[in-house]
Amino acid sequence: MVSETELLESIPTQLWIGGPVDAAGGATFPVHNPATGEVIANVADATPADAVRALDAAVAAQAEWAATPARQRGEILRAVFEAITARAEEFALLMTLEMGKALPESRNEVKYGAEFFRWFSEEAARIHGRYQPAPAGTGRILVHKQPVGPCLAITPWNFPLAMGTRKIGPALAAGCTMIVKPAGETPLTMLLLAQLCSAAGLPDGVLSVITTSRSGAATAPLLTDPRLRKLTFTGSTPVGKKLVESSAHGLLRTSMELGGNAPFVVFDDADIDAAVQGAVLAKLRNGGEACTAANRFHVQNSVRREFTEKLVAAMAEYKLGAGTDPATTLGPLINENQLDTVSELVDDAVAAGAQVKLGGKAPGGPGWYYPATVLTDIPAQARILREEVFGPVAPIVGFDTEEEGLAAANDTEFGLVAYVFTQSLDRALRIAEGLETGMVGVNRGVISDPAAPFGGVKQSGFGREGGFEGIEEYLNTKYIALP
Repeated sequence: MVSETELLESIPTQLWIGGPVDAAGGATFPVHNPATGEVIANVADATPADAVRALDAAVAAQAEWAATPARQRGEILRAVFEAITARAEEFALLMTLEMGKALPESRNEVKYGAEFFRWFSEEAARIHGRYQPAPAGTGRILVHKQPVGPCLAITPWNFPLAMGTRKIGPALAAGCTMIVKPAGETPLTMLLLAQLCSAAGLPDGVLSVITTSRSGAATAPLLTDPRLRKLTFTGSTPVGKKLVESSAHGLLRTSMELGGNAPFVVFDDADIDAAVQGAVLAKLRNGGEACTAANRFHVQNSVRREFTEKLVAAMAEYKLGAGTDPATTLGPLINENQLDTVSELVDDAVAAGAQVKLGGKAPGGPGWYYPATVLTDIPAQARILREEVFGPVAPIVGFDTEEEGLAAANDTEFGLVAYVFTQSLDRALRIAEGLETGMVGVNRGVISDPAAPFGGVKQSGFGREGGFEGIEEYLNTKYIALP
């Protein structure tokens, strides 16, 4: 396996616009290792002029890429999937170095992220419309699908590969060109991906990557440029709202995968051991830094004590440490701001009367660590029940009746995902249909799948990524009336 030093030296650190290019003025910004706080790379800091340069390249390549046969587009995506798979260990190590997650978590993300390229390589050849006689007998109806055009994707830091491939895969399969603006905390993985796409035969300009420490300023001119036709964003709800407002000027097609406040509901007829296993996956996957992470645990009171004791025992097994340490099962948080946020939410709950059953305090020292934490007796006014903690903290609250459990789960402005544990099929379907979320996991703690539509309702956004639905976000429907 390549060493950390060799890997970092091999990664492009310039912008990627038809290949590596310096930012205007040559400015750079640092990338930190969350395990130590040390700088591991300095990457190009794009300006608004650089973003326009990337759009120029996307526009120049759009017509030819759209005209490229779907099978050929799919074969390029398949080649990238194979290249990522062949270099899986390098991708995993790179993500751990810049994002902090434990290596096993990074390896899982590589498999998951690569799969979007394989899935959409197959979907590229299955774009179809329809042809039918008009019911009134006045002619014929032809429905044709065409690529939306140049797209801008803004991706978060928590899944540096998968949040990019989930957008790039369908865009390229549909025949769109794309500019990706990765999070400033984790730009290296996306730069490596751009390099692999080029080596796999993707034409220059079809995919550009602009890295910047000033996201809003750098992307602002793109959102008012009539040549950009689509914006896709994964991140917080407040930022998503601002982007939707900005996109209104050009009436851009938008898809928004925003914040979550996922309830994890355990009924008294659940297999408690299975529920605990699912809870650990739903809470500690990616160190809790996931929009799909269980944020509130609603447990029927008759089984709450048993569930709590077993969850504490299971989460206590997680070892905090640097993600590159083979013994580590829980890596650091992404940065000091996130550490402060998690600490503040826990401290607020405790001050209001919550009981700490596990963890509850940052260990201090170099790096941005927070231990696996379980809280009980959470008062209703505690912020941790309303806000997304985005860390390894499990707050547990009780309920008595099924109606109370459903009402508590829906008592949030967000609606991304919910988890339900019960051995009753009738109850599972009843609750799943009553939950105000875009996704529901029944007796499962992990639900993400490239073959399934991912997305939320309410303040968690709109649009879907993955599945058969994902490519539709990048296609326009044209009706052609025939005599």
